[in-house]
Amino acid sequence: MSDVKTEHSPTPNPIPMPGGAVGAVVALLDSCRLMAIGVNRPDGWPQVTTVGYVNEGLNLYFVTARDSQKLANIKADPRVSVAVYSQAINGDAVGVSMAAKAEEVADPAVVERLNQMVFARYADLRVFGPGADAVAIVHLRPEIISPVGMRDGRSKAQCFSLQQLRPEGGDRQPSELFPHPRPDADPEPF
Repeated sequence: MSDVKTEHSPTPNPIPMPGGAVGAVVALLDSCRLMAIGVNRPDGWPQVTTVGYVNEGLNLYFVTARDSQKLANIKADPRVSVAVYSQAINGDAVGVSMAAKAEEVADPAVVERLNQMVFARYADLRVFGPGADAVAIVHLRPEIISPVGMRDGRSKAQCFSLQQLRPEGGDRQPSELFPHPRPDADPEPF
């Protein structure tokens, strides 16, 4: 296996994500607490684990141990895959998978903001940030988003790119363009 990494889109020709779809995905992320995250191990085998998360719009954050295989793998290769799933009362389901780039959060102000968000959202949780060097907060910035809806046993998936939303010459990340649903956009079903 070569150490050379090539950059390519994980899904051929995804389309830009419309505001209504952003709103629907954010609503799903807001309603869930767990996600599966897949990272790339040095030997080429994928590693998938379930972690708790909090989101700001399409941006996801989770905590992991500093000495974990997951954090070591992310530092070696920041490309990750995420899946979030929610089942409706009548058996229908919605979910989303994402191809994202991961980076550790180092800014104490961001850590404090995330802690306050967790306290407000999940009163039963105590802390979402490092009190020492024992844990790390990881930020996931999605680049490809694939929402999936299932009704009557049939699933429908779409694939959207946030890469195509980056302004020309801009340095903002794609997910920062839609941190929350656009106020003028009604959530569309996937």
